[in-house]
Order: sequence, then C-alpha cells, then structure tokens
Amino acid sequence: MITIDPKSIETAKLQGYLQSSIGPRPIAFASTIDAEGNANVSPFSFFNVFSANPPILIFSPARRVRDNSIKHTLINAEATREVVINVVNYDMVQQISLASTEYADGVDEFLKSGLTPIASEVVKPFRVKESPVQFECKVTQIIPLGTEGGAGNLVLCEVVRIHIDESVLDKNGAIDQHKIDLVSRLGGNWYSRSNQGLFEVPKPLSTLGIGVDAIPNFIKESKVFNGNDLGVLGNVEALPTEEEITIFVKENFEVKGVLSADDDIKKHQLAKEYLNKNEVLIAWKVLLAKK
Repeated sequence: MITIDPKSIETAKLQGYLQSSIGPRPIAFASTIDAEGNANVSPFSFFNVFSANPPILIFSPARRVRDNSIKHTLINAEATREVVINVVNYDMVQQISLASTEYADGVDEFLKSGLTPIASEVVKPFRVKESPVQFECKVTQIIPLGTEGGAGNLVLCEVVRIHIDESVLDKNGAIDQHKIDLVSRLGGNWYSRSNQGLFEVPKPLSTLGIGVDAIPNFIKESKVFNGNDLGVLGNVEALPTEEEITIFVKENFEVKGVLSADDDIKKHQLAKEYLNKNEVLIAWKVLLAKK
C-alpha cells in the first residue's frame, strides 16, 4: 500500500486520486444566468443532497487547477443567488459532456449542446427539458474552501420547486430507478450507468467543439440520431474537407452503394454504425458525402 501526504504531490495528481477513488458521484447539471441575463449550463460531479427539511443540495465549482481561474457558474451564482440543478440520465450524457467544454464568456451552452431551455417557475435560470428531474433553487450560502487552483466553492442551494417527468415514475408515483437511468462520474473518462454498469465518454476537446448548433438540420431532424449521437457529432473541432470526403468515398464501396441507392435513412444508419464504433470523423464523411 502506498501512503501519500496530500501536500507533497501535484494538485492535478491528487485530484486524480480523489476522483478515481471516491465515486460514483452524481452529476449536477447546473443552469445559471449572469447579471445581464445570459444563460449558462455546466455539469459538476462534486454534488449531493444534504438535507430534506429544509431541502438542501450542495455542489462545488472548483477553481481550475491549471490557472486558478473560476467558472462562470460560480460567478453567476454569486451575482444572482439562483440556480437550477438538473439531474443527468443516460439519454443526455454526451450532450452534458459537450456542455462541459470551456466556451468563451457569453457563449450559450444550451445552443452548443443542443439541449432545450424551458422557463422556471420561481427562479430566473432555465430548466433543461431533457432532464428527468429539475430542482429550482435559491443559493443560501457560498463557502470558498481555498484560494489556490483546485480549491472548491461550496454552493448551498435550497430547493424551492421540483419538476419530475412522469415517464420515470412507477405505478405508486415514486421514481423508478430503472426508468430514470441515472449516470454518475468516476475517474478519468469513466462514468457509471445505473442500469448497465461502467462506460467511457471521451473528454471534450481541449479546443472547442463545433457544437450541436453547427450541425446541419437534415442531421438534427433525422429520426436515426438521438441526443447522444448529436453530442458526439458536435464534439469535433472541424468538419472534414470536400477533398477528404471525396477521397473517402472513392475508397469505400459500402458508401458508394448507399449513395447510389439515394436512401437518406440507410446513409444515416451507416453513419450511426461508425458513431457506435467511435469513428466520428468517418461518420461525418458519410453524412456529408454526395452522390
């Protein structure tokens, strides 16, 4: 067994040990607005419920280890004292991951992730329509835990409204743990799915993904692709060039056959097969190929 003095190792390595050994951790997909009313939404796995009476949730936007900067969510929570915490299930996990990309101040992560903002009843931040349970909250206290990179900031939130999708309820009106299909975070790229165990979601690009808003409508409106597929497609830095697509089609007889059939459904199904194999750029080439 190794023994570690936390003060003797780099913060990034310490953080890795903590996140890989303490889990699975539930995910708070926190929606806020800034002082000017601009929307922001971002996931946090330092999160849990800590009281039922009053109902208190706590999440912690930590200072970035690399440069000690603070996140927009924390800035907004300090400014407006309101937040909506949306729980995360498997059907939205890729879009949640895309929303964690560090887009510039003022960029709407709702647009980039392709998730749907809906009005709250009591607070100003939007709820996320795709989330099966949404908690409207008033921020009662923010407790900074340090001033260096990696330090957390406990945001204490009192729940003032709860919204639950009826589709996740059982016959007695309780939340069915199989139907809600929650996901949680572990270390590295690992997640846990309540219904099926562990799976991986590659971390978002260190550069910025194009976002779901940049995906052509004929793809977003296709019945073949779900929200997770769109999240993966949106997490590329750039689309393949026409030259790259032309070369790919010339060398791929299966794609030639699909293009000759002039069947959009078959084309989209082939692209989805590549997505399922995590061959995202090839999926894009299939989708953008022309007869």
